[in-house]
Amino acid sequence: MHCCALFFALVIASPLLAQPSGLVLVAKPGLADPNFSETVVLVTRGDEGSTVGVILNRPDTRALGEVAPQLRGADDFTQTIYSGGPVLREVIVALFKAQTPPNESAFQVLPRAYLTMHPLAIERLLAERPGDLRLYAGFSGWAPQQLEAEIQAGGWYVLPASDAIVFRRDTRALWPELVAKASGARAMIKHDIRVAGSVTTTVAAP
Repeated sequence: MHCCALFFALVIASPLLAQPSGLVLVAKPGLADPNFSETVVLVTRGDEGSTVGVILNRPDTRALGEVAPQLRGADDFTQTIYSGGPVLREVIVALFKAQTPPNESAFQVLPRAYLTMHPLAIERLLAERPGDLRLYAGFSGWAPQQLEAEIQAGGWYVLPASDAIVFRRDTRALWPELVAKASGARAMIKHDIRVAGSVTTTVAAP
C-alpha cells in the first residue's frame, strides 16, 4: 500500500473505536522478508480495510532527538525507541495506556491502550511520561487483503494482544517465546481435531 495512504490512515484514526482491535503477528521461522524476519508486530485495522501497526521487538540504535528533533521534549527522552517498521522511518508512533480515550486521533488496540502518531499527542506524552509508553520510528502497513494472503501462505502466527506482550520492556526473547506458544497451541488444536475425528468415525461406524 502507498506509504502516504498508510500515513493518512494513522493520522485520522478514530479515537472512539467501538472495540479494541489489536492483534499480534508472530513471524514464522523462515519468513523471507527481511523487514519482518523474527518479528512480533502489534497490528490494528484501519477504516479503509488496511492494516497498520508497529514491530515490538526491534530496538532502534538512534535516540528520539536524532529521529524527531522537532518534537518538544525529544532530547530529554532517554528510553530506548524501537524500529516500528519499513514505512516512513522518520515518523514517530506512540503506544501508550490511558484511562480515557485521548482527544487526539488514535487507534484503540486494547481496553486502555492506544496507538497514535499525532504530534500533539506525542508531545503531551513526552511531557507527562506515563510508565506505559513505547515510541517507534516508522510503522508497518498492509493493503486490504494483503496481510490475509500472507497469513494464508503460512508467513505468520496470529495471537491476541495483551498488555504483557505489547508493553514488555525486555523484548530480546519475545519472538522465540511467542513462536513456541503459537506453534504449541496450533499443534494442540490439530491433535484435538484428529482425536475428535477418530471418535466421530468410531461412533458413526456400523
